[in-house]
Amino acid sequence: MISIQDCRLIDLPKIHDPRGNLTFIESGEHVPFEIERAFWIYDVPGGTARGGHAYRTGQEFIVALSGSFDVMLDDGSHRVRYTLNRSYHALLVPNLIWREMINFSTNAVALVLASCPYMADDYVRDYRDFLRLRDVP
Repeated sequence: MISIQDCRLIDLPKIHDPRGNLTFIESGEHVPFEIERAFWIYDVPGGTARGGHAYRTGQEFIVALSGSFDVMLDDGSHRVRYTLNRSYHALLVPNLIWREMINFSTNAVALVLASCPYMADDYVRDYRDFLRLRDVP
């Protein structure tokens, strides 16, 4: 069963240049799945949370392109908080991990690369259903 230990920070290449740094992401090199969808989250009002769900099959690769935010991860037994505040760090979140994004700074932008296109039936939006899927009492 997938657990919190399967979530991890991934260092992305950072090309230093006096004109401005450059970071890139390559599918198969940095992202361990084929990218089927990309979306970004921005203009999040203070105190608002995003996420609050898990995916049955989908995986995500999350990058703070600007600003900072926290990602709370939960496998039904353990919880971990990651702070994303560097555009050259990414967080890999496998399927069946509950995620919530909180504490967005002003002008934060989150880029999310996903392993599947949007499918409403892949979402687990009720935490009790999530625990049942994970077979957690």
